[in-house]
Amino acid sequence: MRELERDRNSHRTALPALALVGPGRVGRSLAAAAARAGIPVSPAPRDEVPERCREAEAVLLCVPDAAIAGACEAVVAAAPRLRFLGHTSGATGLDALAPAAAAGAEVFCLHPLQTVPSGDTDLSGAPCAVSASAATGLALARSLATALGMVPFEIREEDRPAYHAAACLASNFLVALEESAADLLARSGVENPRELLAPLVLRTAANWSEHGAAALTGPIARGDEETVERHLAALAERHPELLELYGALAARTRAIAAAEAAA
Repeated sequence: MRELERDRNSHRTALPALALVGPGRVGRSLAAAAARAGIPVSPAPRDEVPERCREAEAVLLCVPDAAIAGACEAVVAAAPRLRFLGHTSGATGLDALAPAAAAGAEVFCLHPLQTVPSGDTDLSGAPCAVSASAATGLALARSLATALGMVPFEIREEDRPAYHAAACLASNFLVALEESAADLLARSGVENPRELLAPLVLRTAANWSEHGAAALTGPIARGDEETVERHLAALAERHPELLELYGALAARTRAIAAAEAAA
């Protein structure tokens, strides 16, 4: 986090008035952050881009990945004064904004590295991946992220797919994993499995945040393969569709435990 904190105070640039296209969860959360920070923002539903973006010099697209290219074309057609155009996707590259670049605008990406379950998600303190086509656009992205209360860090375009895969592993797949664990408990006759598992999950996440791989506990970490075999037998009987998942995670856990033991 020290590197992120350095970025918080670096590469600042003046912020032009911003039009924010897209009324989804990310768009509404960023608009709320802008309001708290006193940043002038004009919300622009996608069907109102021609009217709302006519005078815009900077536009941020908060739309689904599949809609970025179309929204970009609409903004370029509507905003003759456009200088900067960005999007908030973690997976889509800057090439989706090619029409804006061709029109002379600098293009950038600003992706909050945070789960956004609702339109009033507080993004304060969240890391924020930024990239841009030129230094001025990158400075704008950094300054905008900082002004919105986030902590910017730069991600190279060629690293974007791996970056987004890491984010999905850490967030989306965690939900899938915990739902699988809760389902297994429920099939074992345990009531309120999510409520019972939550303290374990939260404490484990805190331990990992503080200690990394050293936080690993359990039968694989202590070399108890007999218990692992009992797990596999129970899964084969009650939840066979989880066998492949358990096997893959067990293999990865063994590798992490071995590396930690050798360190």
